[in-house]
Amino acid sequence: MAQHSNYSMSSNKLYRIVHILLFLVLLFGGLYYAKLFLMPAVFGVLFSMLLLPKVKWLESKGVPSPLAILLCIFVVFIIFSGIFMLIGWQLTGLSDEISQVSKAFDNAMRHLKDFIRETIGLSRRETDKLVEGPQNQTSENAPKIVAGILGVLSNMVTNIVLIIVYTFLFLYMRSHFKKFVLKVVKEENKEKTTKIMKDSIVVAHGYISGMVKMIVSIIILYMIGLSITGVKHPILFATLTGTLEIIPFVGNLTGATLTVIMALVQDDTSLAMVLGVISVFILVQFIQAYLLEPIIVGSEINLNPFFTIIALVLGQIVWGISGMILALPMLGIIKILCDNIEPLKPYGFLFGEEKPKKKEPGFIEKLKRKFSKS
Repeated sequence: MAQHSNYSMSSNKLYRIVHILLFLVLLFGGLYYAKLFLMPAVFGVLFSMLLLPKVKWLESKGVPSPLAILLCIFVVFIIFSGIFMLIGWQLTGLSDEISQVSKAFDNAMRHLKDFIRETIGLSRRETDKLVEGPQNQTSENAPKIVAGILGVLSNMVTNIVLIIVYTFLFLYMRSHFKKFVLKVVKEENKEKTTKIMKDSIVVAHGYISGMVKMIVSIIILYMIGLSITGVKHPILFATLTGTLEIIPFVGNLTGATLTVIMALVQDDTSLAMVLGVISVFILVQFIQAYLLEPIIVGSEINLNPFFTIIALVLGQIVWGISGMILALPMLGIIKILCDNIEPLKPYGFLFGEEKPKKKEPGFIEKLKRKFSKS
């Protein structure tokens, strides 16, 4: 009898594990295949959370709700357009440097061919076929490449329009959605549900607005540092690297790599310049990690580093770069849901970091309090 009971318990545990795995497979499979529909909607939700305090402020001043929403969306659109125009304007001056990079790449390819011939013993014709085989078909694939670029641009414009529409609708119909959610839940859970919705909005708004402030600060620091080193186009690389900070870890590394390559190929390059560029990136990263993030971003999303990386990897697999941008704010909202739903509290603890024991406030904490008071 006891043996049958143990077998039954282990069987129930196995079924539970299978159900969880099946749920995860269906969840991520659904997210992957529904990307075209869900991705603009999720961006619209986050942008609406970001703009909600500004919209409420305008509405409190007597501005009609639709006009207040349109004004906020228009300001955000102008800011993003200005950033892209600045990057495009700076890119027009890169033609000479791009040709130098191309020459450097050709030299590297020539050295690679020589190394292959000397090491493996292939003929020149075989080596060229091995190394440049895919490149020789560029002219034949030109129409496909152009069609692919046009397709990407078309999808980008469509997604931008959808994000703007979703943002407007989420803000305009926010009270309707809130009433719907409260009608779905039981009477005894309405107060807790309201708290969860408010906390989610506070976290998303705090994280995104904090990231915007931090990115602006980083761009200014990079402009100053790169201008001192003497690398060409410091405004471009500072803006590009700072903007790429919306993709944690990967964005900063990409911007730093591009800037170092520019320092290596420009005419008046020197070891001191290259070391100076690397030092600027290390110094700014130090300032970001130990000064800007604690003061500006704070702990709105207090996530475990392990699950932060997992969220970024899964976001990239499921939705690409857009998934990496959305990964952290979405994980933060999931953590809030877990923290406020009793059966899910252990998972909220798992996703977050343990709070340190209370002690005398340090320098960063005192500085943060001064900023918050001012």
